[in-house]
Amino acid sequence: MTGMANHTIPTGWTLISLRPQGQQAALRHAAAALGGRTVALSPWRLQRLHDTAAAQQLQRALTSDRVVFTSPAAVAAAASLIPLAAAQRSPWLTVGEGTARALLAHGVADVHAPQRMDSEGLLAMPVLGDVRGMQIGLVTAPGGRGLIAAELQAAGAQITRADVYRRLPLRLSRRMLARLARSPSPWLLAISSGEALQRFWQQLPAHWQQRLQANAIALVASERLGAQAQALGLTRIVRSEGPTHLQLIAAAHTALTGPAAT
Repeated sequence: MTGMANHTIPTGWTLISLRPQGQQAALRHAAAALGGRTVALSPWRLQRLHDTAAAQQLQRALTSDRVVFTSPAAVAAAASLIPLAAAQRSPWLTVGEGTARALLAHGVADVHAPQRMDSEGLLAMPVLGDVRGMQIGLVTAPGGRGLIAAELQAAGAQITRADVYRRLPLRLSRRMLARLARSPSPWLLAISSGEALQRFWQQLPAHWQQRLQANAIALVASERLGAQAQALGLTRIVRSEGPTHLQLIAAAHTALTGPAAT
């Protein structure tokens, strides 16, 4: 963040975060470093699964030829069930560097992460080049990342799924919408999850959808998310290099200092 010149950034701007409840701190601090405030409109909170069935599913998944962890939350939930470093028997893969760092922090040494941090980037990795007849473990939550399982199955793999946490839907906070209405523009909507965007958008009153279509700049973590944002009528879109808080804030810097901010 210190490498970003901020003399051309508007003196007031607002980041709209769709991160899960309680996971806003890194994004909020990064936005504050560029003079922005954050309004959190979380569509869900995350709950780890601690039951015997979840532990058994995880143990089966971790014996697969390849294992994919879809998020840092999946790593944290799995680590609360069994010691991960001792369980590794094959290459473990992640969708992005944040998830890879989480595995490394738990002592897992053999971790593969794509340069392009999305489902498409993961599927293009050489370690998944020919998966016919392979067993692929997927450590995740119900819903989300459906492209990974579908594409791997289409390529001939068998999927062993371990749902180690779940997303509990939240009602959109009217209080936070009122705070957003009072917050300075430009408004930057950080989008790193298509499912989160969909649930957020479905709960918005029509006049709020129109207000965001007219005023918000969407910061999207992938081309697929950009297309989804466009389909919702969000026309000002800036592509982030990935879903991490630093990558999203770098995209915010671009949005605030470039033509999209005008």
